[in-house]
Amino acid sequence: MGHNHNHTHDNFGKAFAIGIGLNTVYITLEAFYGFATNSSALLADAGHNTSDVFGLVLAWAAIWIAKKKPSGKYTYGLRKTTILVSLLNSLLIILASGFILWDAIEKIQNPIAVPSSTIMIVASIGLFINAGTALMFMKGQHDLNIKGAFLHMAADAGVTLAVLIGGLVMKYTDAFWVDPCLSFLIVGVILYGTWGLLVDSVKLVIDAVPKNIDVNEVEDYLKTIEDVEDVHDLHVWALSTTETALTAHLVIPKGYEDQLLYDVRDKLHQTFNITHTTLQVEKEWGNNKYCSCFH
Repeated sequence: MGHNHNHTHDNFGKAFAIGIGLNTVYITLEAFYGFATNSSALLADAGHNTSDVFGLVLAWAAIWIAKKKPSGKYTYGLRKTTILVSLLNSLLIILASGFILWDAIEKIQNPIAVPSSTIMIVASIGLFINAGTALMFMKGQHDLNIKGAFLHMAADAGVTLAVLIGGLVMKYTDAFWVDPCLSFLIVGVILYGTWGLLVDSVKLVIDAVPKNIDVNEVEDYLKTIEDVEDVHDLHVWALSTTETALTAHLVIPKGYEDQLLYDVRDKLHQTFNITHTTLQVEKEWGNNKYCSCFH
């Protein structure tokens, strides 16, 4: 017997450390100049960045917790915290978007003249930091948690770009209404990208089949195995944002060799990326005169 313990968490610890460190320094800088110049755009962006840094801290902590070995009452370990944090991250992005919209509405109603050159310099620094941090998470988006971190930083880069463009337009036209209009546009982009993350996270929390797996294809494959007459009690769910589990009953009246089940386990992993497989073999379905389990 054996489990296919192929826990392939990519090591994003360095990316999280760099991203959190750089963005914390930038938030301090942005908030200082936001108060100094009375710029609502810089202050709103600083608040948005703060929520995203908090999200990065949560995501990093969740990945660390997920690597802890199962013990005591937590027989699967704490891997599912990665799903919970991806859900929380998506909610934080939506909440931050609400603050951006609120600020934009106020700026349309009461436009304020601000030193555009200072805004452009600060926004340029933020754009470089946020875009660079987002790129560090570009390759890990198969993991919802890493995808959440990427969306946080991409959203920050988008908002900072809007501030930069708004500063440039205000510098040459004094059209202070441009900045809130760009904010509306970017919030739409943010919400569009975040909605999918929110939906995926909720589905995984309630143990839905991960979207990259077609459970009908899995069942069809199991039914094509030699001597398997039927498949029932098939369940597929996410253990974490990167690991998937499967349990199923296979009806094999003629009996089987252990190697058959090892081959099935390996095939499920290679074809469907299912990392934890538990199979119960029955000679007769219903009477249950004989059954054995394979993990």
